[in-house]
Amino acid sequence: MTLHLSPVIRLPRMSVAQDACVTGERMVPEETPVALTYNGSTHAVMMASPSDLEDFALGFSLSEGIVSDPADLGSMEIVEHDLGCEIRMWLSDRCGGSYQMRRRALAGPVGCGLCGVESLAEAARPVRPVTGSLRLRPGAIKAAMADLSEAQCLNRETRAIHGAAFWRPDKGVVAIREDVGRHNALDKLAGALAKAREPGSDGIVLLTSRVSVEMVQKTGRMGASILVAISAPTALAVRVAESCGITLVGIARSNAFEVFTHPDRIDLRTS
Repeated sequence: MTLHLSPVIRLPRMSVAQDACVTGERMVPEETPVALTYNGSTHAVMMASPSDLEDFALGFSLSEGIVSDPADLGSMEIVEHDLGCEIRMWLSDRCGGSYQMRRRALAGPVGCGLCGVESLAEAARPVRPVTGSLRLRPGAIKAAMADLSEAQCLNRETRAIHGAAFWRPDKGVVAIREDVGRHNALDKLAGALAKAREPGSDGIVLLTSRVSVEMVQKTGRMGASILVAISAPTALAVRVAESCGITLVGIARSNAFEVFTHPDRIDLRTS
């Protein structure tokens, strides 16, 4: 469906510089509550950009392990409300039962301690090892990050939106998704690639943000073996990337970057 909400809004503002004031307008990103529901039950409410919401819903479902294949989502409906958007999803019979069991398992009695333990285990759940054979020269990483910047249409308007892209050496940027939330942008990208049946092992994931452990986990579930980000990773993100086989590249700016795990995929031959 076509939403009436726009991901970018023009607002009045006053610019102050060197004791001078100038009135004008600035494009700013919209931030909208998005409720994700499965089989009639609300699973989460995320603050997100109101764009590419079908990709967001699918990518979130895959990242959270609610479904393992796009076909597991029987149907999807996006409903716009005064306060935000609701994405109503219905799971296939194969996934519906397991989802209800998962919801019951996480809804323990207050104060028993089980809920906290379950949540900690969920946050630290392992990522299936990736085994991609893709290797890149340093110049390819520089080119990929330049392509990422060029492809960020919404961020050029606002300078306030994160981007997540999938880049292939033979095609450049295959897909890019943007959002006010870095996790949301990556979920949207995961959904777009899953719909297109684009193998994650054929390219690399590019991020405009720092790399937390969730970003590594989401990348691993996409099957990508190389993750490149403009900012630094957390220590836990590095440990998880090391354990699941992802080459984690951070602080990728201008002509330099830093490799934190599995450097064998970066080809440093001088000839």
